[in-house]
Amino acid sequence: MTRRKFSREFKREAVLLVKQRGVSVAQAARDLDLHATVLRRWLREFGDSPDGAFPGKGQMKPEDEEVQRLRREVAKLKAERDILKKATAYFARDQL
Repeated sequence: MTRRKFSREFKREAVLLVKQRGVSVAQAARDLDLHATVLRRWLREFGDSPDGAFPGKGQMKPEDEEVQRLRREVAKLKAERDILKKATAYFARDQL
């Protein structure tokens, strides 16, 4: 069985069907041939940030991109720190 992919517009319309028209999640899921859990997840994602909801495949929300960039920077700084520690220990041993 292949995994179905839904466009951003489809997801937004499904969420708006529940939010604006007052259709229950279970009924909307049945009408759209979705699992109710999927629709609830879309509602949660849309509620957090409607403009940045459903960024697409391979794209991240700006907050997630910033977190990823900061994690890379922290890893780089830790590596530099470790190199300097080892160099200091090496040169201190030679002087004794």
